[in-house]
Amino acid sequence: MSAVPTTVAAPGASILRPRRGTGARRFRSGLATTLIVLAFVVALVPLVAVVWYVTKQGLKVFSWTFLTTDLPFSTRSVEGGMGPAVVGTIVITLGATAMAVPLGVLGGIYLNEYGGRSRFASLVRFLSEVLTGVPSIVMGLFVYTFWVLRVKEQTGFAGALALACLMLPVVIRTSEEMLRLVPHELREGSLALGSRQSRTIRTVVLPHAAPGIVSGSLLAVARAAGETAPLLFTIGAIQTANWSLFSGTNTALSTQIFGNANSPFLPAQDRAFGAAFTLILIVFVATALARVVTILYTRRTSGAS
Repeated sequence: MSAVPTTVAAPGASILRPRRGTGARRFRSGLATTLIVLAFVVALVPLVAVVWYVTKQGLKVFSWTFLTTDLPFSTRSVEGGMGPAVVGTIVITLGATAMAVPLGVLGGIYLNEYGGRSRFASLVRFLSEVLTGVPSIVMGLFVYTFWVLRVKEQTGFAGALALACLMLPVVIRTSEEMLRLVPHELREGSLALGSRQSRTIRTVVLPHAAPGIVSGSLLAVARAAGETAPLLFTIGAIQTANWSLFSGTNTALSTQIFGNANSPFLPAQDRAFGAAFTLILIVFVATALARVVTILYTRRTSGAS
């Protein structure tokens, strides 16, 4: 009986050999990674270019005086700022956020935690998807017809109502999807310890879903802050600041950008770039503050130090 030859591996050498086809899989994986990175860069280039150009042009006129001075009476004037538009944007956007975000989050909680696959929940999901695709100008005309014509006055509240209608379906769908990603075992563990479902949602589910909900809400807020078409029918026009949401006409940065950018005069175009940079800055500051609040809320409700 002949002996079977054995192969002794050198010290430190691996006895594992790559399976056939490993090289092809590595090539496909590297190719897919390269294409993903390339797609990310292609999408990032126009975004960075737009932000850089708007920032470069906006800084030419951006100052504290620009943020606090009343609007000029003539687009030819080199004087004047965007104070009333900044005030109007903050007031209208906060009003829309106060209406849309709480209702949207509560709607997402109902759809995921209570509604399930019931007929009413399915109807709400369907209507939310439909409203997501409604053009903003249609929503502006809707609010103009059913609110402005009835009260016979253009106000900041009418603009906030139009923006809230645009934000609501986005917040509902985002909240539901983020709540759906929370593991069901966390709910079962909390309920097994004797917690009510409402307390489980507040102390267990929402803290885990809060970052995603905040991201979706911020996307909705950013979209609302930059909308122009709904405000053209609902808020009117004004030359001085109006801090009231429910009385008097108002203005916003988006409408000022639209009006000044279409002007043939260079001072008006410069103010349009300044207003665009101001709008970007407001969205950035709001995003940073919302992130900080989310972190504090998550730590407090989850009991982390």
